[in-house]
Amino acid sequence: MGADEESLRRLVERVGAFHVTDPAMRSAQRAIEAASAAGTPDPSAARAYLAAVRRYFSGFEREARAHLRDVDKRLEHASQVVFNLTAERGVAVKRIDATGGVLADLDALEKATA
Repeated sequence: MGADEESLRRLVERVGAFHVTDPAMRSAQRAIEAASAAGTPDPSAARAYLAAVRRYFSGFEREARAHLRDVDKRLEHASQVVFNLTAERGVAVKRIDATGGVLADLDALEKATA
């Protein structure tokens, strides 16, 4: 078995591990598996299989990249929300400290004047 044949065999195995629902890709997978079982697939069958794999997986890659961009955008938004809420929390804590100090001084003054 030559290097190209071995590479094709590994690709067929790798693609075969995916749950493929597309009828054209399933058909191409079955055809190359049958051709491989009968011996070495002829070059035209190999080229047809490679073209089917490229069509199928290129679409998935585009879809996955678009999904990743969407998730990254949502994560960026979530990070901004967390940043803003953390800043708001800091302001609230400072306000509590400041008003608590005023109320403590008031309590002390009221006790001293009572």
